[in-house]
Amino acid sequence: MIQVNGVTMRFAGQVLFEDISLKLESGHRYGLIGANGAGKSTFLKILSGEIEPSFGNIAINNTLRVGVLGQNQFAFEDFSIKDAVLYGNKRLYDAIKEKEKLYESGDFEDESVNNRLAELEIICAEEDPNYEYETAIEKILENLGFEAQKHNILMREATSAEKFKVLLAQTLFPKPDILLLDEPTNNLDIEAISWLENELNRHNGAIVVISHDRHFLNSVVTDILDADFKKIREFSGNYDDWYIASTLMQKQLEIERERKLKEKDDLESFIRRFSANASKAKQATSRQKQLEKLDISEIRTSSRREPSIVFRKKRDIGNEVLKVENLSFSYDKKEVFKNINFKVEKGDKIALIGANGAGKSALCKLLTNELFPKEGKISWGATIEPSYFPQDTTDIIKGGMELFEWLQQFDDKKDLDEIRKCLGRMLFSGEEQKKSVKSISGGEKHRMMLSKLMLEKGNFLILDEPNNHLDLEAIIALGEALYKFDGVVICVTHDRELIDAFANRIIKIEENGAITDFKGNYEEYKGV
Repeated sequence: MIQVNGVTMRFAGQVLFEDISLKLESGHRYGLIGANGAGKSTFLKILSGEIEPSFGNIAINNTLRVGVLGQNQFAFEDFSIKDAVLYGNKRLYDAIKEKEKLYESGDFEDESVNNRLAELEIICAEEDPNYEYETAIEKILENLGFEAQKHNILMREATSAEKFKVLLAQTLFPKPDILLLDEPTNNLDIEAISWLENELNRHNGAIVVISHDRHFLNSVVTDILDADFKKIREFSGNYDDWYIASTLMQKQLEIERERKLKEKDDLESFIRRFSANASKAKQATSRQKQLEKLDISEIRTSSRREPSIVFRKKRDIGNEVLKVENLSFSYDKKEVFKNINFKVEKGDKIALIGANGAGKSALCKLLTNELFPKEGKISWGATIEPSYFPQDTTDIIKGGMELFEWLQQFDDKKDLDEIRKCLGRMLFSGEEQKKSVKSISGGEKHRMMLSKLMLEKGNFLILDEPNNHLDLEAIIALGEALYKFDGVVICVTHDRELIDAFANRIIKIEENGAITDFKGNYEEYKGV
């Protein structure tokens, strides 16, 4: 369905990837993976025709319909939510809107008007033969968490997260032959992600999807496209299959290189010993030729880098940890939750889940005194020293300070060497530590916030979607760090693999404002 022919992409003299040739087939769902900055989004834009490669070309049959997940959340501000989704099939949208206009103001005694209405009816029948577009749109929106009364509000009234969901619905609605999706699970809760997994698994064409959600990739993709070493290599299977295969390949390369290095040492030793010996000169010459032919390639450096995340507490936790009693909270006159009660014990690693807008971030802010309850009480144990990772780091990590200076401001007594080592563990090495915080990316800001938490050494971690903007390697490292942490955790996340990595307790904020409190892991919770 998609033929990639010798594609090379360069930016400012730097090669992002080169000489990529692939054939992407119908019935295959490709997971495009790689470190941040490896060129995943750029490659997807090349496939969609949004940008041109430096060399090479993309061939797609022009009879095929291509659906691309849009990134401009403000492109449809004057549309209703339903109309923005309908716009995903522009031919149908234009026909329906023109038809509505003619019915409102057309002169039905004019034969040309009636002829045009007939033409528009044919277009609508071709694009929507079962006359079910309204039902289809409503169903998609409901599955993405939109209540019926929200379907006709203007896009400008929707939240940023809701706008992203509408763009996803817009892409899925026309059922395109080829789907190109860049991080489609962003802003989706666990239920919506599960629905999306089922939808994509039923897709009959080809899909190329970028995601940092391992559970999603393992559930959906049939093949992996791995952006690394300035190449994009294809592997059969899901993410876990790729991980096993790529690890084995790298190990084999290392073994082969070691074998060649030993052979090189043996040949050089023989040549040194016998090159001056007349009776052995012929053999030495032969060994010299062997040595010249020996190709000892350097093991290529992967663009993937695994951070070393280690959370340590500077104070032991006493018997009293946290008690929440009859907590109620309202926002803009809307009740978020009412009379919730729970008690946190030593050793609890809690995944805080729920639909978008249920109040997960609000609860985190209440616990950290960024918000205050309408009613109720939050009681912390005397030994507890919480550390907080907010969902939005933009307003916190800003200014002209260098990275180590930004961290140092929170504790000027902190040893500078410790700060630099911490930054190094989070992949900020050497000159990178002198970058200004205002110049770093969203993913780098999240790594900075993790550095702050590691240096604080709190014994109770409150994290609000810390995996946003992190690549797969960093998310895996975060899960391991939370699992090994000898303290208490409350973490908001929709990433199933991350939840599976650390959580021994699930608290879900329900749509009615109550909570479900389950002591056990997520698999056990789902089995209830």
